[in-house]
Amino acid sequence: MIVQDNNGMKFQMSAFKLAQLGAKVVITGRRNELGNQAVRDIVAQGGDALFLQSDVNSEKEVQEMIETTISHYGKLNILVNNAGVSLETLPIAHADGNLFQQMLQTNVMGIFFCMKHAIQQMLKQGEGGSIVNLASIAGLNGMPYAGPYAATKHAVVGLTKSAALEYATENIRVNAVAPGAIKTDIITKSIEQGTYNEDIIVQMHPMMRMGRPQEIADGIVWLCSDEASFATGTILNMDGGFTAK
Repeated sequence: MIVQDNNGMKFQMSAFKLAQLGAKVVITGRRNELGNQAVRDIVAQGGDALFLQSDVNSEKEVQEMIETTISHYGKLNILVNNAGVSLETLPIAHADGNLFQQMLQTNVMGIFFCMKHAIQQMLKQGEGGSIVNLASIAGLNGMPYAGPYAATKHAVVGLTKSAALEYATENIRVNAVAPGAIKTDIITKSIEQGTYNEDIIVQMHPMMRMGRPQEIADGIVWLCSDEASFATGTILNMDGGFTAK
């Protein structure tokens, strides 16, 4: 399996959980130090893992990532697309077109490249497979001051559902997780710096708290597993009730 994340290993916990269940894990991303440390931690717990430095913005690097995975482990059954960026919070009239383009490249084209080449490999193998993309509640609703980011996450939802329909008869399941606000190191730092107001974020969620990374990892692992064998085209909302309002 491949877990792709170039955003500080935000949800790398899914790699640890899948390794604990016996999956052979390839972690990819741009940050060598973080990736290699994750592999060392998995191996120390008895797992089997490999880190490949790769940038999803490059289709060539994505192809090489898949090829190296196959040469090392022989096949690819699971792809977890965690790569994504949010680069600004401004109203659309003041949004930076260059930053929007960067978000489109990583959040949409990066996921597209990974899906495209993973599906090609899964079709060659003829054993089916599971793909889980990282969407967001921003891909299900409008999101004030985050229009460009929301647009990219709507695109992820569209890619997920379209691929699910195209490859359902090949037993390649394609799903996505749509988290609400998750208390990662990045959000915690932003709160400490005054960029975000924790009370406002918490009040947006009926459960009156932010999610935890391990909770998102649990959802990803479930969608990857045979327990979700009849789930495809599903957008799993993990948002503390945000989208139920």
